[in-house]
Amino acid sequence: MIRLQQLFMLVSAFLLFNISTVKAQEETKAFSKEIKKEKKDSVVVKSNFSGLVGLTSNGLSIIPTFALNAPAYTFLLSVSKNKFSFDPDIRLTLDGRKGGMVFWFRYKAVEGKRYNLGVGAHPAFNFQTRKIIDPGTLALSEITQARRFIAAEINQGYQVTKNFRIGMYYLKGFGLQTDAIRSSHFLTFNTTFSNIKLGGETSLQFTPQVYYLKLDKEDGIFYTHTMSISKKNIPFLLQSTINKNIKTNITGGDRLQWNITLFYSFNRKYGRNIGEDINRIEDQITDF
Repeated sequence: MIRLQQLFMLVSAFLLFNISTVKAQEETKAFSKEIKKEKKDSVVVKSNFSGLVGLTSNGLSIIPTFALNAPAYTFLLSVSKNKFSFDPDIRLTLDGRKGGMVFWFRYKAVEGKRYNLGVGAHPAFNFQTRKIIDPGTLALSEITQARRFIAAEINQGYQVTKNFRIGMYYLKGFGLQTDAIRSSHFLTFNTTFSNIKLGGETSLQFTPQVYYLKLDKEDGIFYTHTMSISKKNIPFLLQSTINKNIKTNITGGDRLQWNITLFYSFNRKYGRNIGEDINRIEDQITDF
C-alpha cells in the first residue's frame, strides 16, 4: 500500500513537472512573440519638418549688422532626414520689396552627447530697392534689385551642462556681382543659457555672443544677444535681439539695431514602421 502511494506520488510529481515545463515553454514563446511584435511595431524617426513663422518690428539678418529697418515677415523652416537638412530662411518686408532668401543645405557631421559639428552651404538672394531713370521717359522710378550670393558655414558647439552651451560659428560668403560686397567673413563665439525658469511653466532662453565681421576691406567687432520667452505647451514665443558695435569701420555698422518678434513654432516628426509606409507619428511644440 505504501509502495502504491509512493508510486502514485512519483507519477503525479512527474506529470506536474512536465505540465509546468510545457506551460513555461509556451509562456516563453508567447513572450518572445510579444517582444518581436513590439520591435516590429516600434517606430524609428526618419524625417522631421519644423519651423518658426513670425512677425517682427525690424527684420534682422543671420548677421545682425544687416537690417531691413522696417517691419518684416520671418520664415525659418527646416526639413531634415537623418543627418541631412534643407533649411529655407526667408525674411521680407511687409510689401515684399526688400529682404532676403537663403536656402541652406546642411549636414550634421558629428552628433555626440556633448559635442556637435555641422557644415552647410547655400545660395542666397538679397532684395533692395534702388532708384533709376527711365531712358524712355527720363522719369525717376524705383525698382527692386536682386543680388546673388553663395556661402559655406561651419558650426560647432559643446553642451557643458543640461542648460548651458558654448559654441563657435564661421560663415564665408561670396558676392556674385560687382556692385555689392564680394567677400565676407563672419566669426562668432556664442553661449546659450536655456530653460531659465520665470515662474509657472514660463521659461527664458538667453544667447549672448561676440562676433567679428569683415566685408571686403571693412571690418568690425560686435556684441549681440537674443532673448526668447516661451511657455510649455503654447506654440508661440516672444523673442528680441539687440546688436551693438564694439569697434568698426563698416559703413552703417555703428547703428544700434534691435527688434521684437512674435513667433509661431511647430515641429512635426515622421517615421516608418517595419514593412509600412511613412506616417506622421507626432506633433509637438519645439523646445526653446
